[in-house]
Amino acid sequence: MNAPNRYELYVLEDGEKSVEVTEDTKIPNAATIKVVKQDHTLGNMLRAQLLSMPQVLFAGYKVPHPLHPYFIIKLQTDGTATPQDVLEEACKKLIGTLVNLEAKFKREFSFKDVEATTGTGADDPYGVGGAGGAWAGGRDYLDF
Repeated sequence: MNAPNRYELYVLEDGEKSVEVTEDTKIPNAATIKVVKQDHTLGNMLRAQLLSMPQVLFAGYKVPHPLHPYFIIKLQTDGTATPQDVLEEACKKLIGTLVNLEAKFKREFSFKDVEATTGTGADDPYGVGGAGGAWAGGRDYLDF
């Protein structure tokens, strides 16, 4: 088949850099960043984070070909910070956001574990206390 081995999509070769930054000579305060062994998942999150920053004038990414595991980010700033500094700050903010999401996710599932062990909430997902009504019989509107 034409598809590369799966490990080639995420394992760096010896001496291979994960990020390559090239200054753009035609556009001021701009750079082209190549991120190796990553795909649309990280590319889109980074682009969105970069666009939310006030010093970024332009941020876009592309994956040149689906069989090549890298993407390219084009980034232009307003000159108050270099593209490399803005990218580093965006990565730090993105990591913070993902850590926060992970903490919320774990907290919610710890609540589900407590509800399952105590018996509250397992039969009553909306906390109505078995009032009956139209959904009597332990069913709710999602049960088809």
